[in-house]
Amino acid sequence: MFEIVRRDGLARIGRFSTRAGEIETPALLPVVNPKICTVPPKELREEFGFGALITNSYIIKNTPELREKALSEGLHSLLGFDGIIMTDSGTFQSHMYGEVEVTNKEMVDFQRDVGSDIGTVLDIFTEPYWTKKRTAESIEVTLERMQEACSLKGDMMINGVVQGSVYHDLREDCARRMAEMDIDVHPIGGVVPLMEQYRYSELVDVVIASKKGLDPSRPVHLFGAGHPMVLALAALMGCDLFDSASYAKFARDDRMMFIDGTYRLADMQSLDCNCPACRGHNISSLRKLPKGERTKTIARHNLYQITSELAMVKRYIREGRLWELAEMRCRAHPALLDALRRLKAHTAFLERYEPLSREGAMFYTGPESRARPQFLRYSERVMHRYVPPTDKAVLFPDAGKPYSRVYQQKFAEARRMGLTPVVMSPFGPVPAELDEIYPIAQSLFPSISDAETEKVSEDLTMDFISAMGFVETVSSEDIPEGPEETQEERDSADRLRAKAVARYQFGMEAADALFREPVELVKSRKTGKIRNVISDGEHVLSMRAGDGLYTLRAEGAARILDAVPAPAMRVVVDDDAAPFVSEGRNVFSRFVLSMDPEIRPMEEVAVVSSDGRLLATGRALLTAGETASFPKGVAVKVRSGSGDDA
Repeated sequence: MFEIVRRDGLARIGRFSTRAGEIETPALLPVVNPKICTVPPKELREEFGFGALITNSYIIKNTPELREKALSEGLHSLLGFDGIIMTDSGTFQSHMYGEVEVTNKEMVDFQRDVGSDIGTVLDIFTEPYWTKKRTAESIEVTLERMQEACSLKGDMMINGVVQGSVYHDLREDCARRMAEMDIDVHPIGGVVPLMEQYRYSELVDVVIASKKGLDPSRPVHLFGAGHPMVLALAALMGCDLFDSASYAKFARDDRMMFIDGTYRLADMQSLDCNCPACRGHNISSLRKLPKGERTKTIARHNLYQITSELAMVKRYIREGRLWELAEMRCRAHPALLDALRRLKAHTAFLERYEPLSREGAMFYTGPESRARPQFLRYSERVMHRYVPPTDKAVLFPDAGKPYSRVYQQKFAEARRMGLTPVVMSPFGPVPAELDEIYPIAQSLFPSISDAETEKVSEDLTMDFISAMGFVETVSSEDIPEGPEETQEERDSADRLRAKAVARYQFGMEAADALFREPVELVKSRKTGKIRNVISDGEHVLSMRAGDGLYTLRAEGAARILDAVPAPAMRVVVDDDAAPFVSEGRNVFSRFVLSMDPEIRPMEEVAVVSSDGRLLATGRALLTAGETASFPKGVAVKVRSGSGDDA
């Protein structure tokens, strides 16, 4: 069972429950070789806090003394580990050393019989150099074996390994077909050669293609990804589980992992690490340790690097800033920077999972930041949902935020002259009415801009000017410093802002319904900012100070339901849940009958009964696809039910 606790786009902090216990994701499973115990499993749990590990059932099965003990006492007793144990099937041994002499049934049966918590099908490892025909044929074999494994697994969870080499369509198709099977975890396999060869941009394509086809309610395991330098990127793409044999393998070769790469002890000039394994050592003393002791010390260092980075990844997910961490980490190596830039090809897919707004500011770290979904969403909405109040525009340079405060008198004078103020920002064109919404006001850019961002901003602004049909465009230099705004002018500007934000957030038809005359704006006495929208005597909207967007009231939701055809903005719940939702209870995914596929996380929604009656308003936490998949968890955080809306 997997449940999302917190999310940041595709990245998820989740609870993954098995018969052996529960772990929080993202999580790494150290690989334990049952023959070479560099760090004992008990230490992995007690010292490092690993609640799960992975070991190789093929090695155990083919080592008589290990096989007999595993069958008689169980896998947990064999390894001395009371957490979750995942087993590999021998596929990787086949990849490395040739064909393994066992059948899929033998391996699944053995994993189940020794008490593995999560077993693995004997899939076919698809090499990056394989032809598409050979890859497609091998996938069919893997899918047949997967069906067999599902019938044999008993109460053991089973891994359905997504294969497909570097062919995106084959990856997605394999994932979709596996999503229909009784599978518990989805590893993305056949990717170790890509990582070993630093082909990270291709890894991005492989992971995203797989994610498009997978069931979102199942955790995704990126096989072989355990280096701290790739964890932020992998989590950003929606991978929940990782594994590492390298922590021990590198240690045996005197190689130390860091977030910016792997370094040979012989080549290092100093030891600038204060992890518990390195504490008390300098580069000389570490080199002088006996081989066995040195190997274990370096292995422990590598594990501490991994656990430290995983903790950092989780913190950034909770703070809604994982993009920034991934961008920083990907600048550690040119091949990772390629991967970061490759993400831009998948922005449209990533946007489906991007929250409407975040609690903190967005930090721009370089031209690659433009691949973030916020940029795409803003440019599409401003192009299609903005209605200029005049047919002439005046262009202002980016010069501090909020723009309406920096240019207060010039904006006022421009409006007096019949001009629509537009700022050429790093996001592209920002009409004055939208300067306080997320992410425009809640973003930080360097004062010295880069040429790429300037070019994109200029191109987007020119496209916007053309699309809006402005008959004339003038420069802000032609606008004099006029007198201060009158109260009447401020009220007029606020009315333009109020409706423009509604159009941006809810669409044209919904905004027209929400702003039925007469309209009154209730403002903060302290700041003068819009707080509530009263339309025809009804309180329909409240504007949030944090992101400049609206909270939808029940009266406003009722108007949208009347004006905008289904399924727009709607979450339909079954009749059993309807009374509880109308009392203000949250909507759990298992009670959702249908959901507008255009709803994004953190968007305002109307919760309705099966016959279309308004039950509540709230904010979506899951997308439509996720809601349909998850048997557990909150789909909509309800603000107020129709029966208790104040």
